Amino acid sequence: MLRNEEVKVDIFQKKITDLVGENYVYASVLYYFGIKFYDYSEKTLEEVCAEKGINIQHLKENLESAVKSGDEYDLQLIAYPVDLVIEYLKHTHHIFVKQQLPYLARLIENLEINKTRYRQVAEDLKFVFPLFVEDFIHHIYEEEDSLFTHIIAMYKAIYVNGNPSQIFFKLDELSIEKCAGEHEIHDDEMKGIREITRNYFLSADADLHIRVVFAELQCFEENLIKHAKIENEILFPKALMLEREAIKLIQEKLRFN
Repeated sequence: MLRNEEVKVDIFQKKITDLVGENYVYASVLYYFGIKFYDYSEKTLEEVCAEKGINIQHLKENLESAVKSGDEYDLQLIAYPVDLVIEYLKHTHHIFVKQQLPYLARLIENLEINKTRYRQVAEDLKFVFPLFVEDFIHHIYEEEDSLFTHIIAMYKAIYVNGNPSQIFFKLDELSIEKCAGEHEIHDDEMKGIREITRNYFLSADADLHIRVVFAELQCFEENLIKHAKIENEILFPKALMLEREAIKLIQEKLRFN
């Protein structure tokens, strides 16, 4: 899959199917402009833009931005305070839930089962993916409501008002070390999808739609791996230090009372 090639000058004279075939990431950009590549496959991009009243220059800028973007694991986050790390993670959650998952769900929902040799894979994905999405969304909202809220409360108790007694009872209920261990156990959330797709294996004659689906599933899994790495290697170590400092301050207060 070519994700870093330059957008060619004659891009708008190309058929949608050829364009997406060159670089699967174009499919997601077109989707956000209201162009489902599988509905306009034989039309040129210029024809579709004219039909839908889309600003060609604006679309071109977004296509160029998409092929040049490749956000890597950001080591600068190590230097950020824990509240900003959590804001970054919550922003990523928002992108997962509001952008990437709905796009993937629509791609899978519109797979034409009878037109592909991947009929069984398509049927399995249509059944399993909605369940995966439901479980995934429940997991991240639970994480935000419980873990993230507790970490922010510790941060404020120590650095904002200096009163860790406010989180005294929560420290007994919610162990950061235990949360970190459970988080690593549940990191491989895409295992079932990989099994259905045989690790995203595609035959040489696989049609474009299934190729885009597999490419986007694999890309989403890569994003999840980066996200989990930030939580495991940056968030949890910072949270553990906060927890130890909170316990230490509480012990000191109890000793002097």
